[in-house]
Amino acid sequence: MKAFALFATAAALALTAGTATGAWAADAAQPAAVADIVRPATDLPPPITRRAPAVVKVNLVTQEVVGKIADGATFKYWTFNSKLPGPMVRVRVGDTVEVTLHNPADSMNMHNVDFHAVTGPGGGAAATLANPGETKTFSFKALQPGLYIYHCAAPMVAQHIANGMYGAILVEPEEGLPKVDREFYVVQGEIYTEEDHDAQGELTESIGKLLDEDAEFYVFNGAFKALTGEKQLEAKVGETVRIYFGVGGPNKTSSFHVIGEIFDNVYNLGSLTSPPVKDVQTVTVAPGGATVVDFKLEVPGNYVLVDHALSRVERGGAGILHVTGPENPEIFKAEANPNQDHGH
Repeated sequence: MKAFALFATAAALALTAGTATGAWAADAAQPAAVADIVRPATDLPPPITRRAPAVVKVNLVTQEVVGKIADGATFKYWTFNSKLPGPMVRVRVGDTVEVTLHNPADSMNMHNVDFHAVTGPGGGAAATLANPGETKTFSFKALQPGLYIYHCAAPMVAQHIANGMYGAILVEPEEGLPKVDREFYVVQGEIYTEEDHDAQGELTESIGKLLDEDAEFYVFNGAFKALTGEKQLEAKVGETVRIYFGVGGPNKTSSFHVIGEIFDNVYNLGSLTSPPVKDVQTVTVAPGGATVVDFKLEVPGNYVLVDHALSRVERGGAGILHVTGPENPEIFKAEANPNQDHGH
């Protein structure tokens, strides 16, 4: 049974188990028979230090791979560069972005990419629509700062997204973003399978459930509780962290929340030019939308990332931020409780 009780402790959850501008090498390597499709939340480019526009090359490979979706279960994912989400692209406003999309000859489908950061027809979708074995290119100028989603837009669009073809592009403002100690990249999606979410073996996609918006899995970075265990987020007391959070969808809005924390700054709707909203508990993020949140860590412990539509936790939508460091009794003090394993 893969689901855990809704009120499982953060400690129990913790025990469960490339950059965008580089060449096709690491992410696009020939996948194993069962691929690890989970992109670690730490796999994102560093902040941009230059202050002049540049030409940024983005190489995407549309790979269809069998990956582990949960313990004892696999799924045929459609991906950008063999991971979910696709690589985080990081550019500066004013940059010229040159996109090359390669659809390998062994693909079973046409693929393309639509960048929400693009000003131009289809966000690049028509320009990059590629049959198996084809390579397509286009370029665009990054005009407006923000955190934006990109996704495959080949028909049926919802099917391509549900099977894993989404990621995020960050367009930094000219002056950059306020410095933080750690940054993380997390994208939520939902997966529709004919089988129940606790089934074993190779699961198959369900177009019927997709059209009915009846998801079997809700995932952060591609798989059931993917950002726990070895891939949990790590930070220290006293640090300020930033999470770039998006929703690939294709259908469901997320109520993003970190249990036990309050967001100091929320760049609502992914806008980096609007003043951030202060002191926020939960952020609503639409499919095809994004947000950026900052918060300082005051107390050690395990903090659970959730979509606060909490039944989705049972279907895989949870991660862990593990914070180490000295206790801080001025802010949080509690006696040992024998019932602590029965709550979150």
